[in-house]
Amino acid sequence: MKKIFYILLLISQVFYAQTGFEKGNLLYQNGKYEEAVKAYESVLATNKESVELYFNLGNCYYKLHQTAPAIYNYEKALILDPTDKDALNNIKFAQKQTIDEIKVVPKVGFAKLLRDFTGIYTFDTWGWITVGFAFLFLMFFMGYYFYQTVVVKRVFFVGMFVILLLLVMSISAGFFEKSHFDNERPAIVFAESADVRSEPQNASTTTFVLHAGTKVFVEETLGYWKKIQLTDGTEGWIDSRSIKEVKD
Repeated sequence: MKKIFYILLLISQVFYAQTGFEKGNLLYQNGKYEEAVKAYESVLATNKESVELYFNLGNCYYKLHQTAPAIYNYEKALILDPTDKDALNNIKFAQKQTIDEIKVVPKVGFAKLLRDFTGIYTFDTWGWITVGFAFLFLMFFMGYYFYQTVVVKRVFFVGMFVILLLLVMSISAGFFEKSHFDNERPAIVFAESADVRSEPQNASTTTFVLHAGTKVFVEETLGYWKKIQLTDGTEGWIDSRSIKEVKD
């Protein structure tokens, strides 16, 4: 009886999420953006999420000229799929509405080359690539083991080492990308203006001011203060209530 109850509960949640999403789409098409936001948020309240849901929610906030939540939801979509072209395109338009113009200081040297390589795919994709290489390695091993022709055995033997090298590279890339994903803590400024101070206390000097929609990276938390870094490398302490972390 309990199993039937849980199955019915799961079906009802999925149905509710689908109807909420479709309702939000219909409201958006009719220009009722505030109501569409409520419909999409009701889906998120059921712990359902998707790239499309965050993307559509970001579009609603963009139409309502609420830059910070628009960028925040586009960023949430990109967390799920960093290659989504629609989210990448729309977030650029939303960022043009922000007040702060923070330069992006590119990384150089080996760190940049490594990040550029591992960043080609998400860590999930690297995992599937690793599985593919492992299967291919097994096929070459079986070919080496069962074939009797010397030339063919040599081809399979050399192929095994090449694939083994690629396998190790894909595993390393996956671990590096997973580590980067876990350690990076992007956040969006939601306050209209927020003082960034030299130390985690109100009495410290204000080094600069940030405005709604600006993206920062959280490095450390101390009480209700967070140490942040901008894309140009500038650091400081900000009231945690002024920002919203994307991965929360």
